[in-house]
Amino acid sequence: MTDKPENRPSVNQLTAPLVDALVDDADLLRLGVSTMDNGTRVIDAGIEARGGLEAGRLIAEICMGGLGSVSLRASSSFKRWAWNLDVYSTEPVLACLGSQYAGWALSHGEGKSAFFGLGSGPGRAMGSKEDLFKELGYRDSGDSACLVMEVDQLPPVELVDKIAEMCGIKADKLTLILTPTSSLAGCVQVVGRVLETALHKAHALEFPLEKIVDGAGSAPLCPPSGDFLTAMSRTNDAILFAGQVQLFVDADDDDAKQLAEQLPSSASKDYGKPFGEIFKAVNYDFYQIDPMLFSPARVTVSVMKSGKSYHAGSLDEPLLDRSFG
Repeated sequence: MTDKPENRPSVNQLTAPLVDALVDDADLLRLGVSTMDNGTRVIDAGIEARGGLEAGRLIAEICMGGLGSVSLRASSSFKRWAWNLDVYSTEPVLACLGSQYAGWALSHGEGKSAFFGLGSGPGRAMGSKEDLFKELGYRDSGDSACLVMEVDQLPPVELVDKIAEMCGIKADKLTLILTPTSSLAGCVQVVGRVLETALHKAHALEFPLEKIVDGAGSAPLCPPSGDFLTAMSRTNDAILFAGQVQLFVDADDDDAKQLAEQLPSSASKDYGKPFGEIFKAVNYDFYQIDPMLFSPARVTVSVMKSGKSYHAGSLDEPLLDRSFG
């Protein structure tokens, strides 16, 4: 993908009314809304405010740049875990990689007072300098932006000023949505990335993104935990052990078959234990974990021209039970 076609949608314009609706219904959704000293609007979805499942569902759709739909559904796939999140996007590559992917590393300060978080959502397409946007041939612009951060504390105002500056907007035109991993909203918005993990791995495998026509995903809703490591493990394991994705591609059968075989999490050398145990074993150094691990458990790749479908991976209920408790 190279130049941005004129008809590509603006993810920030699409999400602006969704963010405003979140604020309008903040009391019903158990959200906290405040304004920082610089004018930036902050939506608390689980730090001081309680948040909840519906808040997480709406935030997941905002994360996808207004180009995705996320729904909660009863499922009989597992004995103990009855609820699934279903994800679909009208433009999956842009929604998942151009908006939802948590690829913007944001930090401020040093030592014990240092702040670090990963930014996701439509604001990335305006402010992040990731090389990925060159490959997507996409950049967004506008008068306002929204960024979602999976953190349990308010970012320092100096960092927020920098985010606004990089987005090319005034600080009072920026909205931050904060979703701690341990919150219900945090659980939903992370598990809602099941399709994104497949697309990100396809990109890492150097499968041409322009050949991905459509896609959908599903994964079980994980129980929350007040312990950060447990909460992080469960949100990841919902996808690694029980996530399901189907991609529709405009590619040759051999390429589609190879993609299907390489996509599942079980293709990784680190597969076989809950994420929290893997993370602990590498002394909490995220970069020591095989990046190929982060993908759905079971995939189907369907070829548009031939009509053939290729399947790989499987759901791992024992490991899911071990992770969820």
